[in-house]
Amino acid sequence: MGSVWHKDAPRVGFEMAKDNISTDVLIVGGGIAGILCAYKLKNAGADCLLAEAAQICGGITQNTTAKITLGHGLLYHKLIKRFGQDKARLYAQAQMDAIREYAGLCQSIDCDFESRDSYVYSINDRKKLEKEIAALGRVGVEAQLSNVHELPMDIAGAVCIKDQAQFHPLKLLYALAKDLPIYEHTKVVQLLPGKAITNRGEIAFKKLIIATHFPILNKHGLYPIKLYQHRSYVLALKGAQKLEGMYVDESEAGLSLRSWGELLLLGGGGHRTGKQGGAWRELEEFSQKHYKGAEIAAKWATQDCMTLDGVPYIGQYARTVPDVFVATGFQKWGMTNAMVAANILRDLVQGKANPYALVFSPSRTVLRPQLAVNAFETALGLLTPTAPRCPHLGCALKYNPAEHSWDCPCHGSRFTQRGELIDNPATDDARWKE
Repeated sequence: MGSVWHKDAPRVGFEMAKDNISTDVLIVGGGIAGILCAYKLKNAGADCLLAEAAQICGGITQNTTAKITLGHGLLYHKLIKRFGQDKARLYAQAQMDAIREYAGLCQSIDCDFESRDSYVYSINDRKKLEKEIAALGRVGVEAQLSNVHELPMDIAGAVCIKDQAQFHPLKLLYALAKDLPIYEHTKVVQLLPGKAITNRGEIAFKKLIIATHFPILNKHGLYPIKLYQHRSYVLALKGAQKLEGMYVDESEAGLSLRSWGELLLLGGGGHRTGKQGGAWRELEEFSQKHYKGAEIAAKWATQDCMTLDGVPYIGQYARTVPDVFVATGFQKWGMTNAMVAANILRDLVQGKANPYALVFSPSRTVLRPQLAVNAFETALGLLTPTAPRCPHLGCALKYNPAEHSWDCPCHGSRFTQRGELIDNPATDDARWKE
């Protein structure tokens, strides 16, 4: 089963590229970040086009739970510690700007936009919540400690941020995309200076934005060690209690909950891609315990790029390629961060300053504890003497019994049992395809 978003959002289609073409700004990747970048650039008067290897919104974007919130877990006290109060405040302001922009866009587009309070809860640690509320206050965000009563389990409390939102992502994105210069089924197979080689011909460009979830250009920027991917699972439950708020556990191993119409979207069971986790079984056990009688109306899984320090990489791809830009590492919060990325990249590719660019710069330090973990997993994957292997950088693939796929624990590429590519950074099928 797939996500619930496809059922009532008529898809818009686009032609394939033909022959050789040119543009000032080429955007590679037709998910939410790529579409918003194209929308922003076109409205700014820039000559741009978007190339998507398959169909727009056909990758990670279609599998979101679609919360529009700055409540990104218990993040802000960590940001203050890592970057200082000023940069943490800028991060929060960028998210608030994104929320306001969505609210404005959704006034004229029917996409089930609803104002909702956002809650980050803890099962057993109220002091963590108090610490986060103090940090939020320092960066200009009003939050309060809440004793939540609509969840089915006991918790220590929650950080409540009011006037956040939820929506139907595909209804919005298809409406924005229909008037944009987009080519579908146009796969970039090689990137050269000023030119992209595709399966449909060549695209010449002056500036390039890579919005392919995990960056596909390996020669620059150290992204294979700056990022790892995390897999998580969702059940859409019919007959469960409706929730007025949007909820996420402060623990990475916890749950995400929000209602949509008559359905409850229950997320969790996560793990590093290529490792083992609770998957749908964990969610089904929770549902059977706390939502007796609820039926599973849909189930799906998603994948998120995680950075070394909790902040996405948005900006110049690397110092060695000044005309190439990237948006990646949204840390499970792709709705607001995709809008942040579109605003920053719209300015940078036009040579304009952006007040948030420094906070999200991909060139910031990599000296974080997660770097050692990523390096270890890569070394382990490369040295494991088993087949099949990932065509990205050669790591040993691991079988995912929940989804019947072969997944890469190094960088998160995924393949069907026949070796067909599901998720990047690999760009080709694995070799055992029949």
